Amino acid sequence: MYHPTTRALAVLELLQTHRRLNGAELARRLEVDPRTLRRYIVALEELGIPIATERGRNGAYMLVAGYKVPPLMFSEDEALAVSLGLIAARGLGLSEAATAVESAQAKLERVLPKALQQRVRALGETVALDLMRAGSTANNAALLTLSAAAQARERVHLRYRSAQGEESTRDFDTWGVAFRGGSWYAVGMCHLRGGLRSFRLDRVCEIAPRAITFERPTEFDALAHLAASIVALPRAIAVEVLLRTDIATALKHVPGSIGALAPQADGVLLASREDDLDWYARQLARLPFDFVVRTPRALRSALRRCAERLSRNAADSPQRPTRKRADRA
Repeated sequence: MYHPTTRALAVLELLQTHRRLNGAELARRLEVDPRTLRRYIVALEELGIPIATERGRNGAYMLVAGYKVPPLMFSEDEALAVSLGLIAARGLGLSEAATAVESAQAKLERVLPKALQQRVRALGETVALDLMRAGSTANNAALLTLSAAAQARERVHLRYRSAQGEESTRDFDTWGVAFRGGSWYAVGMCHLRGGLRSFRLDRVCEIAPRAITFERPTEFDALAHLAASIVALPRAIAVEVLLRTDIATALKHVPGSIGALAPQADGVLLASREDDLDWYARQLARLPFDFVVRTPRALRSALRRCAERLSRNAADSPQRPTRKRADRA
C-alpha cells in the first residue's frame, strides 16, 4: 500500500517526464480517482512546486514553464531522517565532522521546498542528541577505505600505532566497522596474529590495498564481536552482575564500555573484566534498576563505599545561625 506522500512524488515524476498529462491519464497511471489525484496536486503545491492547471473536459496538469525541480526531493519524514542523521554525526567522533555537517545541512536545505527548509533549519539549531561523546577522533579516510574494503572483500595492508606508541604492519581482512564506547573500530582477520582482531581507526597510520580477495562469514556482527571482546580484555578482575531488568531496558541504560550483556531467565547478565572496582561501582550506581553482584565480593565493598559517600553528601548541612532583624519603628 502506497503512502500518500509517495503517490504525490509519483505525480511529480510523471509531470517531469511527460511535461503535460491530463487528469484522467494521471489518475489511471496512479490507479486513483480524480478527486484523490487533486489532493496529490494540492500537496505538491503546498510543498512550493508550481503546477499549472488547464480547465475543461480534457484539462491537464503541467509544471510551470521554466521551473527547475531540485535534483533531490524528500518527503517530510525523509528530510527529518537525513537531518537527524547529520546531527548525530557530530557526536560520532569523525574528524572535521562539524564542518562537514554544516556544509551538508546547507546543501540539504537548498534542495528542499521552502515549506520544509524552515523545519529542517529548526532541527539543526534546536535539537541535541544525548549520544556518548567520542573518546577519540576517527580517521575519515580510514573509515571510508576500510568500509569499502569490507564491502568488496579486498585485503589491505595496515600500518598501525598501538596505545603505547609502537608501530607495526600487517595484512588485514576487514569484516566490518563499528562504533562503540566512544571510538571507531575495524574488526577482521589479522594475518600478523593469525586471528580475529579489532583496531581503533584513530590509530591507523596508513592503508594500502592488496590485490587479494577474501571470504567472511555472512552473518558476522562487528558490534557483537566488540562487545564480547570486552569480557576477554586482559584486566585483573572478572566481574559478573545480574541486572534485574529485561534486555531492551539494559541496552538502553548500560554503556557498552562497562561490559557485555546476555539475557538470563531471571534478568540480564553483565560481564566484564576490570582493574578499578570503585569506578565500576560508580557506573552501577547510575543504573535505574536493581542488580545483584555475583562476583567478585570486592565489588560489593566498593558499592558500600560508594553508598557511604553518597549518604554523606545527602546529609543535611549544618544550619547557619540567622540574625534577627530589628523591628522597624
